Amino acid sequence: MISKKSPQADLNNKSSFYFAVGLFLVLFISWRAIEHKNWDDDGYGYIALDVENDDDEEIPITEQLKTPPPPPPPPAPEIIEIVEDEEEIEETIIESTETDQEEIVEEVEVVEEDLDLDVPFAIIEDVPLFPGCERVPKSQRRDCFQEKIQQHIVRNFRYPEIAQEMGIQGRVFVQFTIGKDGSISGIRTRGPDKNLEKEADRIISKLPRMTPGKQRGRPVRVPFSVPITFKLQ
Repeated sequence: MISKKSPQADLNNKSSFYFAVGLFLVLFISWRAIEHKNWDDDGYGYIALDVENDDDEEIPITEQLKTPPPPPPPPAPEIIEIVEDEEEIEETIIESTETDQEEIVEEVEVVEEDLDLDVPFAIIEDVPLFPGCERVPKSQRRDCFQEKIQQHIVRNFRYPEIAQEMGIQGRVFVQFTIGKDGSISGIRTRGPDKNLEKEADRIISKLPRMTPGKQRGRPVRVPFSVPITFKLQ
């Protein structure tokens, strides 16, 4: 069967052309819409102010002048009153202190006071002299005294029998005084047992008379202390 339709009336022949034209128009309108700008006046105006910088202006410094106070008024002159000298001045007569050859000068006797002091053995000027230390030099007499005391204790030492049986031992501290006449007095003992204290007292009481210690050349009392050890063998 033969088609009777005219080839010029067929729309499919130009469909691609119409499609391209339509696409171009759409793109052109879209581009113009994007490029279009609407500048609206918001009604506000801007005024630029030119403000000068006035910070560099120098302000003069004013200084308050201090006025000095007025000088004080001059003092009033003193009134000098003249008084007549009517009083009589007695003259003092200075007598001569020189004595005539005929006058007898009375001698004044100076009595030296006796030193009633206890001077410790460690600081006394002249230590007491134990018999046998008289010829020892003064600088060695202190050591000589202590050595003689120890020899006397060893020579007269006896251990109490009661203390030995009871097993009592220890150290007894003895203190005594060498008087102004060199005698021994004021014996005091302190130890762990009365029997040991009694023996220590007996040993010290047998000390010989000594030459007394001196302070400033005068005899004084000299306290002295010594330990005595009681030890069982």
